[in-house]
Amino acid sequence: MTASDKFQTQDVGTARLTYGDQEIELPLLEGSEGERAIDISALRKMTSLVTLDEGFVNTGSTRSAITFLDGEKGILRYRGYPIEELAAHCDFIEVAYLLIHGELPDSEQAAAFRSGIRHHTMIHEDMRSFYNGFPRDAHPMAILSSVVGALSTFYQDSMQVDDPEQVEISIFRLIAKLPTIAAYSYKKSIGQPFMYPNNDLDYCENFLHMMFATPAHEHMIDPDFAEALNLLLIVHADHEQNCSTSTVRMVGSSNANLFASISAGIGALWGPLHGGANEACVSMLEQIAADGGNVKKYVDMAKDKNNSFRLMGFGHRVYKNFDPRAKIIRACCDKLLSKLNIDDPLFDVAQELQEVALKDEYFVERKLYPNVDFYSGVIYRAMGIPVQMFTVLFAIGRLPGWIAHWRELHANPGKRIYRPRQIYTGDTERKVVPIEQR
Repeated sequence: MTASDKFQTQDVGTARLTYGDQEIELPLLEGSEGERAIDISALRKMTSLVTLDEGFVNTGSTRSAITFLDGEKGILRYRGYPIEELAAHCDFIEVAYLLIHGELPDSEQAAAFRSGIRHHTMIHEDMRSFYNGFPRDAHPMAILSSVVGALSTFYQDSMQVDDPEQVEISIFRLIAKLPTIAAYSYKKSIGQPFMYPNNDLDYCENFLHMMFATPAHEHMIDPDFAEALNLLLIVHADHEQNCSTSTVRMVGSSNANLFASISAGIGALWGPLHGGANEACVSMLEQIAADGGNVKKYVDMAKDKNNSFRLMGFGHRVYKNFDPRAKIIRACCDKLLSKLNIDDPLFDVAQELQEVALKDEYFVERKLYPNVDFYSGVIYRAMGIPVQMFTVLFAIGRLPGWIAHWRELHANPGKRIYRPRQIYTGDTERKVVPIEQR
């Protein structure tokens, strides 16, 4: 299959638009999973009209062969593979390879990919001094975005977006270095020395080592923690044209280098309505726990239309069924909580809220099931990962998806710089009054 083949859709007819005394025909396209779209790319040229779709909730910005999502049926597939099967049979590095290259690796390809990542896990020594310039209470996402953007100043040998070899080495550098950059941001916040990567460990183990080990104490990595982290990274690896992925594609459409594009995606992910939702979920659980764990009180508040309180971690903008990612990590969450037997009122609140959401008629009717943010926040807390690092972990997981979309954008023979239109609502033409007359 050639690069151009991946961007083909089937022409299945036309849609007619009547505007005044003019009737025009617009192509009707169909994707490989039966999704249909009206191609309006020539609309303005034919009619001088543009479409208005606040938040792009009904606008297809591109054709993509990476991820299929059906919110009504609760389906999520990477490159055709169900997320449930990938989580059961693959590790995060295999899934990263799949997203970026289009196929699951064989043993030789997987070994070469892992080797390429291990070769680049350290960051330039001069970059360690950057951390001295950040306040101790700086949010790790701010540090992550800044340092990733700065990679372009240290690795100027891999900046050409049209050179496959330079792009490949940038991919290895990003996947390898992001956990190191992230762990250093945590160490900075608690005043501990940075831990170098240990390439004898696998990807998830290495991150946990850099997070929790010190020169005075070698951290014994719990295999269940490494397994949980692996699952969380897989379920976060891609999710179609979400806010941060669209940001990566938009920045990349200007031919900005991969480091700059990923840095922008990290900034978009930081928002509490996107990647920061799991932080907001834990904050809500802490609020309920601090109020005596009165779950019923807060459930009633959420049901009250006149109350501004919202239950975080329930329902999803896209999924109108159970979030398939939540199904996968729910079992992992239950396993960890059962094993650790932690005396934490927050976990009691979480489990009670889960039962309410799965049984209460109000939640069931509205399909407000616990989502991936609900369970991921609880798992991260159980693993001892601080709240401010939750979104950072999301970024590490989402990185392969961002890279895959950036590469797909550049492989598209119809690539153009992103440039949305608008409907102007400001003042009409006015005359400038000299300052002395105002």
